[in-house]
Amino acid sequence: IPGQKVVLITGCSSGIGLRMAVMLAKDEQKRYHVIATMRDLKRKDKLVEAAGDAYGKTLSLAVLDVCNDESVKQCFDGIKDRHVDVLINNAGIGLVGPIESIPIEEMKKVFETNFFGVIRMIKEVMPDMKKRKGGHIIVVSSVMGLQGVVFNDVYAASKFAMEGFCESLAVQLLKFNVTLSLIEPGPVRTEFETKMIEEVKQKECPGADPDTVHYFKNVYLPSSIDIFETLGQTPDDIARCTKKVIEASRPRFRNLTNPLYTPIVALKYADETGGLSVHAFYHMLFNLGPLMHISMTVMKSNV
Repeated sequence: IPGQKVVLITGCSSGIGLRMAVMLAKDEQKRYHVIATMRDLKRKDKLVEAAGDAYGKTLSLAVLDVCNDESVKQCFDGIKDRHVDVLINNAGIGLVGPIESIPIEEMKKVFETNFFGVIRMIKEVMPDMKKRKGGHIIVVSSVMGLQGVVFNDVYAASKFAMEGFCESLAVQLLKFNVTLSLIEPGPVRTEFETKMIEEVKQKECPGADPDTVHYFKNVYLPSSIDIFETLGQTPDDIARCTKKVIEASRPRFRNLTNPLYTPIVALKYADETGGLSVHAFYHMLFNLGPLMHISMTVMKSNV
């Protein structure tokens, strides 16, 4: 339909990507044609069901593996004139645990998806957007791209890398009237998180000393479950925030979705030696962990 924006979204089989695809496809004014992509179309049922009658009209599906050059190229070749107005890079994977027990290969996989996967997509849409002097690239980053979190070292590193990449690229793209925006969620309650935490609980941590394993399993994990349940946003919250960013007349570069995180990020800039952040997080985990567990439980019962 003329005047409709073509929006391509990666990682749409569940969670945030699925909700983004559905929300944009169900836009009342039908302003968007959404191309929802996923690695394996066998996992499309949840999305198709949620999309209802938008499926086949304002929503179409395509196979895309962000870790594979050929797959990315084929997906774009399947789009009319290879024209994409808005690219939403949402596909990502998590990794949590003591560094000693994580093989380098697993760390590389995280970077392959969260970092190089995004770059692969951007490289594919950028030339056309620059030529047209228009377009919007959105990257789903994380508050962990602004502030590292204990036991999420590699995941945070992959998001930090993305933030630095986008900070640099945004300047050049501005000259071509192409907008780049980062969406930075805090904890989001998705099946992805719940499943990961359950799996991690069962896992042995070979190579890590008993103290570290204890801090990870008995201090960090319970706190993180508390935080997800009490402060976590829903995938819909993130999708709404993203839709606002797409519709803004002057979209912001950085978009923290959860206002509770603003002070945490501020700590970092309040003290250039970095001590404030490190010690604040240390106290939160090791001194306030048990206390936090109690207060979160109280908060939950009052919600």
